[in-house]
Amino acid sequence: MADAPVSFLEFDHVSKRFGATLAVDDVSLLIARGAFVALVGASGSGKSTLLKTANRLVEPDAGRVLIEGADVVAGPAPLLRRRIGYVFQGVGLFTHRTVGENIAMVPLISGAGQLSEARIGELLDLVELPRDIATRYPEALSGGQRQRVGIARALAGDSHLLLMDEPFGALDPITRASLGERVRALHEELGLTTVMVTHDMAEALLLASRVLVMEAGRIVADETPATLLAGAGGEVAQALVAVPREQARKLGASA
Repeated sequence: MADAPVSFLEFDHVSKRFGATLAVDDVSLLIARGAFVALVGASGSGKSTLLKTANRLVEPDAGRVLIEGADVVAGPAPLLRRRIGYVFQGVGLFTHRTVGENIAMVPLISGAGQLSEARIGELLDLVELPRDIATRYPEALSGGQRQRVGIARALAGDSHLLLMDEPFGALDPITRASLGERVRALHEELGLTTVMVTHDMAEALLLASRVLVMEAGRIVADETPATLLAGAGGEVAQALVAVPREQARKLGASA
């Protein structure tokens, strides 16, 4: 019998409460090295809160998060975040700094030093942006270009763990699809372990190798895209799958 996949990222009985709201409710989860996992659920289901416990943007009230067996609270948070790429919907680029300066920000803040122009160029190559864009300011870029810069910045620390929180939500459908495909390709090319939060089940089915569905702070389904499409995962999961399935049906009927 083949060996079980080695856990790279582990959530061990993680809980988080905000006032009277239990955002994450005793979640235990193992994610193997090299997996592309989508966390899907309605707004308020706890998916973003759970994701942020991995890089300590949210500190759990109970439980532990471990990366390669080491508790994330074992060292300073800035050093932890240098090892973790993080991309979110708002991008968060510094408008008064150039694209190159934005990309170099994470290694600089964490104490790793200044990135060379050559390295910044390599990172721009990865996200399929021209190297001369490094001297421009974010206001001169399109939304899709800014999000690509955000991804380049997330990869600047040579991380092997990439966390993405609704990374494509503000983009138009064509840009969203193109950027999703590029992220999936980077996941393979760089040997990343990727965890992506999305409310879009179609996006999860297309990009992820494993889909986790959350409701009321708990994981209620853990399936592959194929098993979800075959009807597995339970009522909550299938309600989410029903949306892209119905869209595909309507497109087929109108063809």
